Amino acid sequence: MRMSETEKASRSRVNWVLRAWRFLIEPDPAIREVGERRRAQLLATISLILTGLFLVALFFQPRGIGIFFALLVISIASYTLSRTRYYRIGSYFFSFSFTSLAFLPLYLGTANGFVSSITTTGHVAIVVASILLSLRGLTALVVFSSIAAFAAPIYSQVPVTFQDEFFFRTAGTFMSIGIILIGANIFRARIERDRLKEAQDINRELEDLTTNLEQRVDERTSELEKATKQTSRRAAQLQTITELAEAIAQLQDLNEIFPNVTSLISERFGFYHVGIFLVDQDREFAILQSSNSEGGKRMLERGHRLRLGTGVVGFTANTGQPRIALDVGADSVFFDNPDLPNTRSEVALPLKSKGNTIGVLDVQSTEAGAFSNEDLQVLTALANQVSIALENARLLTETRSALTQVQEVYNEFTRTEWSQTVSKAERPGFLYQSGRIEILEAALQTPEVISAVQSGEVVTDQTNGSQERHAVVAVPVKLRGEVIGILHIQSNDPSRTWHDDEVSLVEAVAERAAFAMENARLFQDARRRAAKERTISEATARISGAFNIENILHATAEELERVLGGSEVLIQFKSEEK
Repeated sequence: MRMSETEKASRSRVNWVLRAWRFLIEPDPAIREVGERRRAQLLATISLILTGLFLVALFFQPRGIGIFFALLVISIASYTLSRTRYYRIGSYFFSFSFTSLAFLPLYLGTANGFVSSITTTGHVAIVVASILLSLRGLTALVVFSSIAAFAAPIYSQVPVTFQDEFFFRTAGTFMSIGIILIGANIFRARIERDRLKEAQDINRELEDLTTNLEQRVDERTSELEKATKQTSRRAAQLQTITELAEAIAQLQDLNEIFPNVTSLISERFGFYHVGIFLVDQDREFAILQSSNSEGGKRMLERGHRLRLGTGVVGFTANTGQPRIALDVGADSVFFDNPDLPNTRSEVALPLKSKGNTIGVLDVQSTEAGAFSNEDLQVLTALANQVSIALENARLLTETRSALTQVQEVYNEFTRTEWSQTVSKAERPGFLYQSGRIEILEAALQTPEVISAVQSGEVVTDQTNGSQERHAVVAVPVKLRGEVIGILHIQSNDPSRTWHDDEVSLVEAVAERAAFAMENARLFQDARRRAAKERTISEATARISGAFNIENILHATAEELERVLGGSEVLIQFKSEEK
């Protein structure tokens, strides 16, 4: 529901009044404590209200101008002090001044009576004092007012006697009220103290709980940060393993694998020294193959090696087990190397192939205790990658060697077969000229042909001993790297220059011709073997058809004479020598 304009105006006036009242009773900014600020506000409120009441009383009761004026002065002075940092002085001034006004008329003789003088001002003053003053101040005020009340017959100008029952009743009531107020203040102080203690205990428990929670949060944060660092470090290590594995996998030569592995591991992990040892064939020494450090390079130059069982590396090479020296000074197995004086911790990991230790990956650090179990796992994975790379390189080397040997054997076989084929051929070559094919009577021995046969490369525009130039190109006909012939081309135009695409075309033709001639040779060999096998089969069939020794020998001689073409065949039995 929407508020009406009247309600809005009313609320606005109320808010303005509240703000004005708060401004009138606001304590001094120097007062920080909440209880003190409330006491100062209470003094300001009481004194401000009484100031207004006394002003009204002066207006309507002009006959009591003396007492009301004194009360007004006390109220204004108390209000003024309540707005300063000396509000406690204002509280004492207000309480003792009002209490003194209860007994001052008796002394001056202006009071109507003892009872009316004390009950009108004294009771109000002591009740207000119980609110404003501390326990000590209230006790002092009660003692002061009690003494003044019971000593009234002595100084009072108004008739007051000790025999008057109203005197003792009024003074006793006045003192009893003071004592009750003191007791109430004590009880309230205890309650406040108990509440304060309870609040302090709760605050202390909350503080302890907060401290414990902060400690637990700090511990959890520290653990989380530690776990995060470990996870990040592990992720970085795994990424490094992947990158190293990819880099190692691209290397095929052992001379490239060794220095690259040591350099990559040192750069990625920041180790002081990384070395790779290989075990010799006699399994007596572990020989250093590569190192990244300056000391390791000096060791390489002098052919550094360790006997199996000596030092951390020798121990691993001998047993095939990883070895960690977290403090080289306390490790009995450690080998003190003068080329690596800064080593404080070392780990040696075996490089294995098919269950055999073929080498050792040696890693050294300048920090004691630099290698953890996680580092050992990571380095073990790296060692396995290096072992795989070494095995792959070894297999590749062996495969290449075997392939080279097979290629050499096959080339020798091809060379021999073609040498026999050429020696059996009745024609050294053919000549195509002006649309006719002629048989060469003798092999060409021109300079370009000889050069092409010897070099196996294309030769163009060679001279024949005279200054006359010939437009000639000699292209070797090669079969698997072996020259089996020459394709010799001579132009009728002596000034002609052979272009690269023309030479490439001739090379392509020569390549096709080589395969065609090889296929033709193989086909002829196959036909000869087939004819031989058929002849042997027919002879075997005739010999197998005879049923006695004479017929078998006769058939054998006839078949051999038929196959060998007019040769004399003699079959003789071996006689037994006595």
